[in-house]
Amino acid sequence: MTLIELDRDASLDPPPASRPPISAYRRTGLGLALVLLAVLGGAAPEAGIRWHYLGAISSTLSADTPVELAGGQIYTVDTGGTEPAVTAWSPESPPARLWTTRLPVGTQNGVVPAASVTIRRAGDVTLLTAGVATTAVDAATGQVRWSSPIAVTVLPGSGIGVSVDRVFRPGTVYDQESGDPGPLYFSATGEPHTEPPLRTDVRGLDLSDGRTLWTVAPGGSVTVDQVPGDDPAVLITSSARLTLVGGDTGRPLREVELPQFDGHGPASGSLLGGVALISYQNPGRQVAFDARTLRQLWSRTVPELVADPVDCQGVLCDGEHGDLRVLDPGTGKARWRVQEDVDLAVRAGYVLETDAASGEPVRLTDPHTGATRVDLSGWTQGVAGAADEPLVLRRRDKGGQAFAAVVPGHAEIHRLGVVATGLGDCESDGRYLVCRSSGGLRIWAYRI
Repeated sequence: MTLIELDRDASLDPPPASRPPISAYRRTGLGLALVLLAVLGGAAPEAGIRWHYLGAISSTLSADTPVELAGGQIYTVDTGGTEPAVTAWSPESPPARLWTTRLPVGTQNGVVPAASVTIRRAGDVTLLTAGVATTAVDAATGQVRWSSPIAVTVLPGSGIGVSVDRVFRPGTVYDQESGDPGPLYFSATGEPHTEPPLRTDVRGLDLSDGRTLWTVAPGGSVTVDQVPGDDPAVLITSSARLTLVGGDTGRPLREVELPQFDGHGPASGSLLGGVALISYQNPGRQVAFDARTLRQLWSRTVPELVADPVDCQGVLCDGEHGDLRVLDPGTGKARWRVQEDVDLAVRAGYVLETDAASGEPVRLTDPHTGATRVDLSGWTQGVAGAADEPLVLRRRDKGGQAFAAVVPGHAEIHRLGVVATGLGDCESDGRYLVCRSSGGLRIWAYRI
């Protein structure tokens, strides 16, 4: 969930006649066994698990060089020069370089932290964001199609992107050398201002060529979230109202006024699945709305500060380590309690509990009841990957590093293989596993 501070002052068949031969029983028994295997735990055929080493990419990578998997390709990022260089690699055996493209920085000092470089695939376009600037390149060739000085998000499956640009009154740029106290308000490019924005320009962009398809301009500062579903839509949250906008047209579909508490509007907004969570300060409160209908679902008080907060990713939590409640986003009521020092994240269709101190995976639980579905004892690390993709696990084993996977819909651990050589950090997607090694990268396919 992304939280962006809002400007509070903004406007906004029959039995056989004779006994069949014994071979028929064999055939029937085999068929029944296959059915039972599939139903009672023969998940390997459905999961399509197949561990296959594809090869290596020889490249000098520093410890903080980003390595990402997106759209079935591998990307490495070199931030050592004046402009970051993104290289795309095909993981097919043997792995091969596809293209390299340098990106404009989009920051005033020309320095781009490695962690700020993100790569997203959208159809035949790949979006490369360095700092705050986004460059769209042809996914097959790396040829630049268009660029934007500010970040662009993607409406999945629509071919449409969204940019958010805050517009300020002239003369309000903050003099950073002065060191004057007071609240600051930042533009989409990171430039500080001493006054809130006059309005926010929200634009829908054609991802194939960067053309602006529509623009809406709510007053003041807003948050913009992509609403999940077949019909592309964005939810705009201001300090006064929620507005649902069609992602393909920009046309307002629904709007609702937001409640005020002690004369104050919300401080931030976020989206968890199909539920919009609106947060208030002084007093601390959270109000939930259905992101499509904008119907208010529930409201609850929340503490201003939590002594030992839990890292909950894709999970609605209340409490702290050792005394945590997992809430139903649709009702705000507690689903289950957690009395261990664990952090939570949605992985492979379950809730992954990770030891807060060691970072080791503990278990995968049912997202509705909290019941243990997969015991992860003995596995020391979960490989980074998307919430809806398989969870790849690793641990030290005889002769090297052992890997396994839990596939969505199959509550069991599928052992993949053991790698004899030393490996560093790894990344995974729904099919591939990429790990750093002393000579660059090593790549496996683990799922058909």
